[in-house]
Amino acid sequence: MPSPAHGKPTKAAGRPRPGRNARAATDAASAGAFALPVSTAPMEARSATELPSGGAWQYEPKWDGFRCLAFKSGEEVDLRAKSGKPLGRFFPEVTALLRRLDAPQFVLDGELVIEVDGRLSFDALQMRLHPAASRVAKLSQQTPARLILFDMLVDATGAVLTDKPLPARRAALEAFAAKNAVPDKLELSPFTLDRQEAERWLTSWEAGATDGVVAKRRNGPYECGERAMVKVKRLKTADCVVGGFRYESDSNEVGSLLLGLYDSDGTLDHVGFTATISDKERPALTCRLQALREPPGFTGKAPGGPSRWSTERSGEWEPVRPELVVEVRFDHVSSRRFRHGTKLMRWRPDKDPRQCTYEQIEPR
Repeated sequence: MPSPAHGKPTKAAGRPRPGRNARAATDAASAGAFALPVSTAPMEARSATELPSGGAWQYEPKWDGFRCLAFKSGEEVDLRAKSGKPLGRFFPEVTALLRRLDAPQFVLDGELVIEVDGRLSFDALQMRLHPAASRVAKLSQQTPARLILFDMLVDATGAVLTDKPLPARRAALEAFAAKNAVPDKLELSPFTLDRQEAERWLTSWEAGATDGVVAKRRNGPYECGERAMVKVKRLKTADCVVGGFRYESDSNEVGSLLLGLYDSDGTLDHVGFTATISDKERPALTCRLQALREPPGFTGKAPGGPSRWSTERSGEWEPVRPELVVEVRFDHVSSRRFRHGTKLMRWRPDKDPRQCTYEQIEPR
């Protein structure tokens, strides 16, 4: 596991998808079992180009995985993604691990990661999101996940900590990790109060382990669902909704994806495109997009038609249901649009499309 410039991260710590009604019943039962409901939203971060300074901040690595709230009460364990969707059935080894811990209850905030050949692999995480329990069980043995912890909402006594300042929550988390350490399965994420060290983290950690640094206010509570933290990424990236696509010229296969972001009124605006699709991926992606074709695609600003810069074919586009999320890298934003084409970084099946808002690209 990669480590920061000063100090190594402390090592601590299958079932088929149920039907909609069964899942709702399970969620309702779990919500009553835990000190906080499973619908609790994690505290989020707003993007910035540089880290905030001053003694009011604590800096932590931003891990490249699936954000996860882990709930436990007795034998009941529930893992939830940032979108609120259940993750436990995709990571049975993590659920089993938490169930075995001596701590009778807790709510933890962390990141699910998978290491392949000594590097964290986001692709390996995506492979877990599979409907077949047998496939998930096999992958959980071949490439087991670990949970990296960086905050605590409820401690082992059942005390809710969300109104406590960060140092108190961190002390509780460290005490929890000291008693429940499981090497290579449950880890305590490092932190620093030194901004210069955090700046080094942005460049010195092995690529692929982290994708930036998160800054948290030391005197602040845990603000569920609020963008109360600050994140600085190695690259400028944004998670966008695929609202449509264009075919390649003289081809029946997809040539570019049309990207959208939601505004404050919940309207999906077209903000740019990405055409960095590999030839290997193109046929399957075309079938996937064609199955999602449905107007309007964008409910706000839509792609324009042909202009003097485009042909009739390039001006045409196909709307799709706003269900797919993709992370793209961009260089400049002008008039709330990507000035140039973007680079497709990865698909984000763990992200709710409604979480893809303009806040990601607005200047701070």
